[in-house]
Amino acid sequence: MRILLTGSTGQVGWELARTLLPLGEIIPVTRLQADLANLDQLRETIQRLKPDVVVNPAAYTAVDKAESDQDLAFLVNAKAPGVIAEEVKKLGGLLVHYSTDYVFDGSKSIAYDENDSTNPINVYGQSKLAGEQAIEQVGCDHVILRTSWVYAARGQNFLRTILRLANEREELRIVADQIGTPTWARLIAEVSAQVLQQAWREKQQHNFNSNIYNLTSTDQTSWHGFAEAIVEIAHQQGMLLQKNPKILPIAATEYPVPAKRPFNSRLTVAKIERTFNLVLPSWRAALQLCMQEL
Repeated sequence: MRILLTGSTGQVGWELARTLLPLGEIIPVTRLQADLANLDQLRETIQRLKPDVVVNPAAYTAVDKAESDQDLAFLVNAKAPGVIAEEVKKLGGLLVHYSTDYVFDGSKSIAYDENDSTNPINVYGQSKLAGEQAIEQVGCDHVILRTSWVYAARGQNFLRTILRLANEREELRIVADQIGTPTWARLIAEVSAQVLQQAWREKQQHNFNSNIYNLTSTDQTSWHGFAEAIVEIAHQQGMLLQKNPKILPIAATEYPVPAKRPFNSRLTVAKIERTFNLVLPSWRAALQLCMQEL
């Protein structure tokens, strides 16, 4: 199996480059070889490399910046996945693509499942939903994995930001009225490897069905609860934090940002667990493992 991996230096891409290794030949590409903002180059790269599978974690992920940069967000998150899907279809291959909880508006009182109506409330979410729809319209064999609140031991993310601020400040004011599930990039990559292995086998046996799955840890918290857990685990694990800041809960309205966020970002994972015979860990258990690496 020849696997073309986009965004191979990103949070999820970096982990995928390792977890996919046992499945076949990995061809990791960065923006230099496959820039999702350059559709002609993207086509040419796929046509030249002729992969069996394209795994596409690359995306425009600057949620607030997207509000004033709509054209680029839609080019990278909507048009590029459509182009990838077209080339994958010509090759008779398989596409694994990543999407987001932000395709939902957050107004539901319980966790969202894959069949719930989408209604994104920011440009990033709108562009990611358009990417899902572009792939479905092309009709290549595909798996779309929706995830949420992604963090990792490397890159720019909430975990690393909180650890930095905990060394600098006496108190942190963190939003407490947005609920979701922090999800470790390595968990996403490990589950992706299992999903891809089974999907490829089904494809060889001519009984594969394209589908969307939610992929997150289990249980829920707020950004405030996530921050509290990070600082608490850091102290438990003997990480050298200079301070032990107070972590104060605030409302989202007290921390205005350009892009609206859903108040409820919880996703059910029953479908992916059932289909691929998985048991996904709680967000807190995964966070502890990630922080051991740090």
